[in-house]
Amino acid sequence: MPQLFEPITIRGLTLKNRIMMSPMCQYSAGSDAMPTDWHHVHYPTRAIGGVGLIMVEATAVESRGRISERDLGIYEERHREALSRIVSLCHRNGAKVGLQLGHAGRKAWSENKAYGPEQPVGPSAIPFDAEWNTPHALSLEEVDGVVSAFRTAAGRALEAGFDVVEIHGAHGYLISEFLSPLSNHREDEYGGSPERRMKLLHRVVDGVRQVWPERAPLFVRVSASDYTPNGMDVAQMVEVAKTLGERGVDLLDCSSGGVVAAPIPIGPGYQVPFAHRIKKEAGIATAAVGLISSPEMADEIVRNRRADLVALGRELLRTPYWPLHAAASLGTEMDWPRQYKRATRQ
Repeated sequence: MPQLFEPITIRGLTLKNRIMMSPMCQYSAGSDAMPTDWHHVHYPTRAIGGVGLIMVEATAVESRGRISERDLGIYEERHREALSRIVSLCHRNGAKVGLQLGHAGRKAWSENKAYGPEQPVGPSAIPFDAEWNTPHALSLEEVDGVVSAFRTAAGRALEAGFDVVEIHGAHGYLISEFLSPLSNHREDEYGGSPERRMKLLHRVVDGVRQVWPERAPLFVRVSASDYTPNGMDVAQMVEVAKTLGERGVDLLDCSSGGVVAAPIPIGPGYQVPFAHRIKKEAGIATAAVGLISSPEMADEIVRNRRADLVALGRELLRTPYWPLHAAASLGTEMDWPRQYKRATRQ
């Protein structure tokens, strides 16, 4: 049997296979950050297609933390109620469901790259680039508010029925901005040394774990490299990963880039070495992501223990039923929905 289709248990959760749908913003929420019919079709379709774990797109813990004006939010109680329908629809079709909790920081949505009536925030008053407005550097009290927002959002995710939460600590958004010395020039307890730059992430993890039950997995998405001198690299991320494992994080979703504009050597499986090294050196489970498209590549990653899950992004946008086709390609069988079984015969 291809190991891609072997079950995996993380804490009290068993996934039927190692295929994870990577969190991908749909930019289709209402202006009030509520899910729309698009979400109610998009996510359950991938559940029908056989994905083991569906990670719902970056969902803002504060209104000023949305990546775009059409991003989902979980900063109001009504968001919890609306998101629970997505969970229910995916569960009915055989998939487990996670929610990525995020805050865009200095890269938040606005009419002129500093979106809306609220000024974007960050660790320091440094814009993403010359075209973006300068963010407000968060005060210590405001940092406390961000931690509280993540904790509250995790509680709402639990009430909505999500099986996993993933803290978004990648792609140059708020937590990633605190981690990287390229965007964090603070001189207080949140800046300077690597340990201080990790402090916001540690506090968010601790806050989420206060409300997220022991039986339920907690993931963190990280950018393993800034691809820029003096920025974050995979060696530093290994050290971050070690501290996260000690704090109750179960898996690192290993992506890269986003803190500053930088050339990225993109190619098939280009981020898999990050997941492999972090898994091996930090002793923590990982998900590999990044231009993984063929069933053979996905199975090789798991078979050779380079990662524990394979996260597919664009491939699942193109092919919602990819797992069903991948199983056939690898010479195994996967249960098709009874409504579609006639399509398995010529």
